[in-house]
Amino acid sequence: MAHPFDPRSVILARHAQHVVLIHFPIALFLVGVLFELISRLRPSRPSPHLATAAQLNLTAAAVCIIPAYVTGFLAWQLALEGQRLKGLLLYHLIASSISTALVITAWWLRSRTQLRPIFVLIVELAGALSISLTAHLGGFLSGVNS
Repeated sequence: MAHPFDPRSVILARHAQHVVLIHFPIALFLVGVLFELISRLRPSRPSPHLATAAQLNLTAAAVCIIPAYVTGFLAWQLALEGQRLKGLLLYHLIASSISTALVITAWWLRSRTQLRPIFVLIVELAGALSISLTAHLGGFLSGVNS
């Protein structure tokens, strides 16, 4: 049995990093989209503080999603030795690729103020839906949703 404070057991675990890291971009992005929606509920009096919080959350989600995606890809390579994916794992990889692209795109669009806000909101909501689907599939893969 490995010692709980052995750095090698933490760093070299087959896919533990992905399971830990993935929760940060999920929460940051969904809360960012929620702040964005709340800040736009009253167009006569938009809330600049909530809009700033949304931007900060989307920025942090875009930064955090890259290591989460990379560790998921590495988990596939290390745990399955790069075998061809099929079934739920293949769907999870496709959905996570789409989610990663949507999160980064939503952050990039949100940082460009000249775009129409409804277009940015549509991309954010598509990203939230995609992340929810990806997390649902990941839950089945980890055994949580079985």
